[in-house]
Amino acid sequence: MNILAQIARLIVAITFIFSGFVKLVDPLGSAYKFEEYFGADVMNLEFLIPFALQFSMVLILAEIILGVMLLVGAKLKLTIWSLFFITLLFLFLTWYSAYYDKVTDCGCFGDAITLTPWETFYKNVVLIGLIIFLIWRRFDIQPIHSDFVANRITLVFALIFVGIMYYSLKHLPIIDFRAYAIGKNIPDGMVFPEGAEKPVYEDTWVYQVDGVDKTFRTEDKPWNIEGATFVDRKTKVVKEGYELPIHDFTMEKDGEDMTEILMQKDRLLLVVAYNLQKSNPKGFEKIKELSKKANLKGYSVYFFSASTAEDFETIKKAYGLDMELLFCDETTLKTIIRANPGVVVLNKGTIVDKKSWRDVDELQLD
Repeated sequence: MNILAQIARLIVAITFIFSGFVKLVDPLGSAYKFEEYFGADVMNLEFLIPFALQFSMVLILAEIILGVMLLVGAKLKLTIWSLFFITLLFLFLTWYSAYYDKVTDCGCFGDAITLTPWETFYKNVVLIGLIIFLIWRRFDIQPIHSDFVANRITLVFALIFVGIMYYSLKHLPIIDFRAYAIGKNIPDGMVFPEGAEKPVYEDTWVYQVDGVDKTFRTEDKPWNIEGATFVDRKTKVVKEGYELPIHDFTMEKDGEDMTEILMQKDRLLLVVAYNLQKSNPKGFEKIKELSKKANLKGYSVYFFSASTAEDFETIKKAYGLDMELLFCDETTLKTIIRANPGVVVLNKGTIVDKKSWRDVDELQLD
């Protein structure tokens, strides 16, 4: 029994540390997932959406620190019971996602490993079973050296974790698991391997028109409706198949798809701001200077946003930005870069570099 308890201890601890770390380096990604959970069409807890980031930060830190505490044997009674309750929460959320087909990727392993809702639910069933076993055999688990050493190790790692999270929030994730990481080629990510069966997707768009939320199909192109404001996009898999790493990337200018043309440019700089009403205005002053340098070096510079043309014109005039607007949906822009605003440099569709607005001075333009 003692050997089984140690094996269970290692499995649970490593799972929580890994799961916590891949989210720790990208806390905004988890915050976006909680926004989905809190949405009106999922759990209808919209009053919690403004606190999604704080909720994400607390849960991520709790997850990874509890994993370390279990591994080193710190405050075992508190640790094991805390793991039980946090896993119970995850179990409920993943069951809810799977049963009601609401949040199709819960993000339990961030963007590092994608699991279906049911796969995630069964993973949590196994985890909670192991934790119940640990509750039963708690006295078989001892600190790696002493309580004092275990507590100090926990404290040191907690400080490191807080530092990593702070850096990732202020700048960009220190490790990027997404399909838009530096070095990735966007057109390649949109091509099906030979013989692969294509999945069938159905997108539903929610736009606010004249103060009322309305639902549209993709063919309706609601982003071309004057005065319409993006609210949400819901993607449903009608038929399973090979899932492209990138299947929702578009670059529209005045209703015309410019993706193929712009992906051929060897010097392309995109100023990405998924929502101008939520953008940090301090970023536009720095980006203005960067865009001037980019133009002098022969770059094509575009503003890439899900906001309306009216919002863009307001920002353009206020900060003297010399660039045109490209449209892409908000969810995709949030995936491309975890900054609002941020900049992305491309060479024939390959992402050469990207920076948060805070770090655009470090961007090297050839």
